[in-house]
Amino acid sequence: MKAWMRWSVMFLLFGAPLLASAQESALEAQMRGERDRVSDACGTLSFRSVPGCAYTLFTDHPLHIAAGSMPPQNGFGFGAAFVWSKNTKNWRMSWDIDAVGATSAAWRAGAYMKLVHTPHPATNPIKVIIPGQTSDGQGTAKPAESFTHPYTVFDFYVQPISLNQLNFFGLGNDTPLTGKSMFGMSETIVGGSAIKPVFEWAAIRGLHLALLGEINGRFVGIRADNGQSVPSIGTVYTEATAPGLSNQPGFVQLGEGVRIEPMVGNFELNYLAKFQQFFAPSNSRDSFLRWTLDLNHTYYLHGYSRSGAASAETLGPDSCAPTGEPCAPIPHTRNVSGSIGVRLLLSESIYSATSVVPFYFQQTLGGQDIDSALALGSYQDYRFRAPNLLLFQEKLEHSIWGPFGIKLTADQGRVALTHGDLGFSDFKHSFAAGLTLRAGGFPMVTLMYAWGGPEGQHTIANMDTSLLGGSSRPPLY
Repeated sequence: MKAWMRWSVMFLLFGAPLLASAQESALEAQMRGERDRVSDACGTLSFRSVPGCAYTLFTDHPLHIAAGSMPPQNGFGFGAAFVWSKNTKNWRMSWDIDAVGATSAAWRAGAYMKLVHTPHPATNPIKVIIPGQTSDGQGTAKPAESFTHPYTVFDFYVQPISLNQLNFFGLGNDTPLTGKSMFGMSETIVGGSAIKPVFEWAAIRGLHLALLGEINGRFVGIRADNGQSVPSIGTVYTEATAPGLSNQPGFVQLGEGVRIEPMVGNFELNYLAKFQQFFAPSNSRDSFLRWTLDLNHTYYLHGYSRSGAASAETLGPDSCAPTGEPCAPIPHTRNVSGSIGVRLLLSESIYSATSVVPFYFQQTLGGQDIDSALALGSYQDYRFRAPNLLLFQEKLEHSIWGPFGIKLTADQGRVALTHGDLGFSDFKHSFAAGLTLRAGGFPMVTLMYAWGGPEGQHTIANMDTSLLGGSSRPPLY
């Protein structure tokens, strides 16, 4: 551990000035400041200095260590990230560049640019005032609460990823464990997205009605995964049983959506409706449509506490502050916070009698999916796969002390080959309990033990791939 820390310190102390020497003076100054902070935190390595040194190495800017879980079965990624930002009168611009690799030979790299429209307050003030409650019955209000209208956000990105171990059990809700196979996959996503706030309703602490849009090029490659204890996908399945196995054309993927995030008292809603189109110009057989309804309900046990999603949208995936401010410190006292949540996720695909949905774009339940979302955790990762999905989730999360918390979840869900089969019968069930770690600017870490399904138990550890509280990376399907 100390040897790794020493090499990391040497890289930031001596590598940063070399990188800065060829750049403009602003970047050089940022590099010099980081070198000083690293020197202060890590100059004398001892047992007591390790936490502060590690926190600086993982969260400082513009250069820091990048780490996070790769998609399930592909290990833990470790690498480096570069963050830079620039403000103008009406725009806040930021850039994130990172790359991580795992011992499984899986890797991910990306370049992300974010544009946040921040109109000048003198010319375009946008503020919503939430009226206070009357204290004397005659209209005299208590101090009002105010917040700034969310800004329009544009994201542009290029993200290639290569994964060597992904499970495939066949398609449908009743696939046998004996059908397990493995495959490797690479995907490059080139595109952009936008979030446009259009309406605020102060009476319910902000309706936060926003329109969403995206346009992506998706280029997927599927390969055999030989040398494992289970067979490679091509030795068990064919194009008929795994659509898209023999050929993976390039896709133009469009998406439109609407989202509302009202909050009444301690009760917060986060509703998202999204419609996506997947077009394969060279092979129309693989083209399809998909719509998704994601309804989240959260009750905060100890008072009002916005989820932070809006602020995260204005930060890059490797950022913790919009213009390079220090990250939030690690809490060391009891943090009384907790929430109860209920979620409904419904997703259906639309395609013609002569079309198919490629298996690598079909959503999964079981363990974690390819974007590391946990659902039906007691089952193996990617256990159930189909074009249509229905999921109910209930969760309880509460802080224990400082950055540590507990989390309890219950899931009921199923997948279906046709939307007519997506009813409320034959649900799979699972429960999970575990610990969470929310350490200042660090990504959230979870360690969960799941049980309840007929196929055994499953222990899942995950570190969020979007570091430092920033926005998510583009999903892989």
